[in-house]
Formats: sequence, structure tokens, C-alpha cells
Amino acid sequence: MSVAGLKKAAHETVAGLPREFWWLWTSTLVNRLGAFVATFMALYLTLDRGYSASYAGLVAALHGLGGVVSSLGAGVMTDRLGRRPTMLIAQLSTAVSVAVLGFMVHPVAIAGVAFVVGMASNASRPAVQAMMADIVRPEDRVRAFSLNYWAINLGFAVSSAGAGFIAEYSYLAGFLGEAALTLLCAFVVFLKVPESRPEAAPRAAGTSPPDDVRLGTVLRDGRYMGVVGLSFLVALIFQQGYVGLPVAMGTDGLSASDFGTAIAVNGVLIVALQIPVTRFIQHRDPRRLLILSSLLAGYGFGLTAFAGSVGVYALTVCVWTLAEIVNAPTQTGIVVQLSPAHGRGRYQGMYTMSWSVAALVAPLMSGFVIDHYGAAWLWGTCAVLGTVAAAGYWLLMRNLELPEPVVAASPVLENQAVAEGPVVAESPVVAEGSVVSEGRVVTERAV
Repeated sequence: MSVAGLKKAAHETVAGLPREFWWLWTSTLVNRLGAFVATFMALYLTLDRGYSASYAGLVAALHGLGGVVSSLGAGVMTDRLGRRPTMLIAQLSTAVSVAVLGFMVHPVAIAGVAFVVGMASNASRPAVQAMMADIVRPEDRVRAFSLNYWAINLGFAVSSAGAGFIAEYSYLAGFLGEAALTLLCAFVVFLKVPESRPEAAPRAAGTSPPDDVRLGTVLRDGRYMGVVGLSFLVALIFQQGYVGLPVAMGTDGLSASDFGTAIAVNGVLIVALQIPVTRFIQHRDPRRLLILSSLLAGYGFGLTAFAGSVGVYALTVCVWTLAEIVNAPTQTGIVVQLSPAHGRGRYQGMYTMSWSVAALVAPLMSGFVIDHYGAAWLWGTCAVLGTVAAAGYWLLMRNLELPEPVVAASPVLENQAVAEGPVVAESPVVAEGSVVSEGRVVTERAV
């Protein structure tokens, strides 16, 4: 492609998105530049503190349990309190709890604070995803989620490589660095990101309010809950990159910086390929993309059974990273498509919970399997899970209709003017087994 072609592609990728999106994008980038705890917790506990893989798995599981507890609560807060207040509360709590975790030395104290960190760090996710769905037009959501995911991994690529060397010097410095950058992220949200929660539309007497979406509504939405369940299986696979992989590399005699180098390949590839791959897949059948990405994830981790050096580990990371690039925006888009506008927080909270539950189960699974059977059995299990998830997507989504957005008026964000460009609303979508709600959403893909 020529230089002019590259410039045109870059312009088309970033053009037309509202200013508020880019401030939210910036806050995401800053937050991920400080990522340390989730990536290096297993190595911190096993190499620096000398605990077993099973204990490291228990602490990581408690971190995941905290996310499970907060996901649904944060979803309700997002709908009731608002997107912006929920993000601010979550980010300030994360900064404080991460800093405290760095000073904990007793195993019970470490486990307890890790649980609190898990609660705080996961609480902002439903709000961020709901806000993006609020402020971005339906036809631009795949691109917006992909750009946000790109920011996550740009920050992750930088932080993984840098934090690996920081860990060689001082794990405490890593904890304090994450706390400082999370606090900076909160300042960006406070100063630049306005509230985006849709205002309740006028309703006729005797009808239900448009925001009458409860957690029971989400649980009764059969197709949506099926997507959540399959998301859990895929997340369980991807979580092994942060819990099973570092422990396996440690047992092979590799260091924290070796793991940092291998896992940084994940972030580098996503930074390099996420945008061009999204341009290629955004108009393709999401059902086939989810099936393909599930298989790539499962068998990409399955190949790790044959790794023994940093180079080979990095090659296996390349395979499952391709799955992640395809899966993240596609999955997020399907979730938004099946979520009613005034219940986005609860729906996004349930989706976030699937990843939080995976973060709870994955370390317990990896610690037990590695300690009792060896890492090869863990990677074989990942291949099986990927196959099951692919079959599940094929069965669940073969009759899913993908509606097109219709032209109409869209809600105005609080304290701001309507964004330039054509205004598009969302057409109603009825998911199998769900309650029909006004203002249902259309399109997506971006973790």
C-alpha cells in the first residue's frame, strides 16, 4: 500500500468519532500503561515471595472473585448513578487498594487486599462499555471498540516490557506506579468526560418506564445469557496467558523479564494488527468470526505444550493473539446489539461478570492442574474448551438476525452539544427469550 493509501486508511479509521470518545480512549490508554498487578501477581507470589503455584492461584482467584462481586453491582450503578460517577469511584478505589497491596506481607492480608483490588479494578468496565455505546453511532461501534481495545493493548505492550524489568528491581515500584497512573486516569475522566446516560423518554400512562430493566430481565434473556456463557469459556482460555503461562514459564526456569518479553508480543501484535484486521472483518459475518477465534484461541494455547524457550513461547502467543484480535471487537459488538439502551449497565455488567468469573476459575484450574498433572494437561484442556466454544457459537447464533440501524434522533449528552455528523438511532432488536425494550442497540467488537 502507498503512503497516500496508508494516510487515507488511517484517516478513515479515526474520523467521525466524537470528542468525548477520544477522552475516554485517552483515559483507557493511561490506565493500561500502569497495568502491573494482574500481569505479574503470579510471578510476584511464586518468585519473590516464595509461595506455591496453588497459593498464587488462590490469590488470583480471590482477585477474580472481587470482580465477580463488583460486576453486577457496578452494572446497576452505571444505570442508576451514571457512567461517569461509577468510573470515578472505581478508579479512585483501585488506585488506593493497589498501593496498599504493595505493602502487604502476610499471606492472609495479601489475599484480602487482592480481593478488594479485584472489586475496584473491574467496577469501571460496565460503565466504560456503556458510555461508548451511548456516545458512538451504531455504524461506528465496531471501529470505536476496536480503537479502545487497541489503546488497551498499546498500553499493555509498553507496560509489560517495562514492568518486567521494574519487577527485577522492585515489585513495590510496580504497584505504586499502577496506583499513580490509575489516579491520573481518574483525573482525565473527572476533567474531560461528561455523563452520557440516556434520559428517560416520555411514556404513556399505565406503561412501564423505559429503564425498567432488572437483573432478572437479563437472566431471562436466553440468547444473551448463552453468549455470556460462551464468553466465559473463551475468557477462561485467554486468562491462562496471565495465570497459567507465567507459572509454566517459571517452572521451565525462565525469569520475570522472560515472561514480560513473551507476553509483550501479545500487545505488540494487537497494536500492529488490530486496526487493519478490524477494517477487514467489520463487515463480515460475526458468527463465523466468533467460531474461528474460539478455535484459534483453544489450539493456540494448546501449542504451548510444545514450548520450552522464550522464542517458542512467543510463537504460541502469536497464534492466540490473532484469536484475541478477532474475538474482542466482534464479541463486544454482539453484546451491545443485544442490550437495551436503558439497561446497558446491567447487560454490560453481566457480560463483564463472565470475564470476572473466568478470572476466578482460571487460576484455580491452572494451579491445580500444573501442580498435580503438569502444564501439558492445562494446554490440552484449553484446546478442548476452544472447540466447545466454537460449537456453542455455531448452535446459538445460526438463526441470529443482524438488523440495520435506522435514521432518527439520538439522545444529547449531558452538558454538551450534539456531535457533528449524521444522527443515528438504534432499531429494536428482540433476542430470543428476552423482554422487548425501547431503544435497543445495534452492532460491535473490543478486553
